[in-house]
Amino acid sequence: MNHVIELRHIDVRRQGRTILDDISLSVGEQESVAIIGANGAGKSTLVDVMCEKIHPLYQERSVRLLFSRSSWNILELQKRMGIVSQSLLSLLSTNYHVQEVVLSGFFSSIGLDFHHQVQQWMVQRVEQILEEFHILHLKERLVGTLSAGERAKVLLARALVHDPSLMLLDEGNANLDLPSKRDYIDQLSACMDQGKSLILVTHDISLILPAIERVIVLREGRILVDGRKRDVLREPVLSEAYGTKVFVSEREGRFTAWC
Repeated sequence: MNHVIELRHIDVRRQGRTILDDISLSVGEQESVAIIGANGAGKSTLVDVMCEKIHPLYQERSVRLLFSRSSWNILELQKRMGIVSQSLLSLLSTNYHVQEVVLSGFFSSIGLDFHHQVQQWMVQRVEQILEEFHILHLKERLVGTLSAGERAKVLLARALVHDPSLMLLDEGNANLDLPSKRDYIDQLSACMDQGKSLILVTHDISLILPAIERVIVLREGRILVDGRKRDVLREPVLSEAYGTKVFVSEREGRFTAWC
């Protein structure tokens, strides 16, 4: 199997504190994985390593291969990845319109500036994907005026606008109500149906799609367990991961957990 992500013996430290400790994992083409763990477990840092936003500690045994390459021009790499993150969600309180935000996905920016040369085919692609997401009528709206569900759709549209082969979703789905969760899951399912690799980082296991069969659990910067969803999403495993008693239920391939 060809890998879109391959990490071996990855360490990240900040101000002398270990954030990631000897992380090794790989994600194959057209494979979908969920990454879960408590706050501070290292989930977002791991995503930042995957998209070269930060670099791991240099050591001879460490390997980071993205699409089978160890070296990338960052702009070229970003064209192959669709990224949705909590940090991007926080930027959507700007005065940009929906169409501008989605167009900016072509330039790996938030919003447009004087040096961004927008072409007509880009505008057509944006209108196509907004229509697919049933939010074309919102294209002139300021993103700061949208509901949480609408903002989640805008960020997902931005990530998909250049048709990436890998989707990296880092908790860009916070505060969704039940219908919005359903829409979000349907949209992610459509990405999987198109053959995209999907890495879903979430604190809400109810967002793990039934079609995702692999779950990685982080605890204190290390991989606690990496395996089949039904083997991982169990009360003993999650109780250890979160440091408290966790209860789990399953219905129609969807899991929920509570303390």
